[in-house]
Parts: sequence; C-alpha cells; structure tokens
Amino acid sequence: MSSVTVYTTDHCSLCMSAKALLERRGIAYQEVNLARDADSREQLSSVTGMFTFPQILIGEQLIGGFTELLVADREGRLSELLAA
Repeated sequence: MSSVTVYTTDHCSLCMSAKALLERRGIAYQEVNLARDADSREQLSSVTGMFTFPQILIGEQLIGGFTELLVADREGRLSELLAA
C-alpha cells in the first residue's frame, strides 16, 4: 500500500474533513502541519507547486485537496490509488 501524506494547517475545515475521511476508511496517513513546521512549506511548494490546504499525496502522486480526495473515494478510485 502506498503511503499517504496530508499537508495541513491549523483551523482548516477542509483539512479536518480530509483527515476524517481517511480515518473513516482506515487509511493511515502522515500529517505535515505547516503552521507548526514552516520548513516544510518549501517542501510542499517543490512537490506540489501549491500553497493551498490540504494537499494530499499518495505515494509520489499529488491527488489534490479534499474535493479531489472525496471524488476519488466516491468513484472507488481511492483504493486503486493506494494499491498502486
């Protein structure tokens, strides 16, 4: 199973929703909270080219934010992405 990384920030409702969806599905993830780890902002920018939250990576593949995660889950693609 591919690793999941979720870039978040404090007080972000979409970040909370993304983490809740992953937890409901029993999917382990690593959270990188950029409000607490400013050095990782450069990492986020170099990996995704974005500064919006959340940003979700499965393995090395950028999924996008909560909306894209939700769509992948509803379409049944989330398990496929994790298996790749």
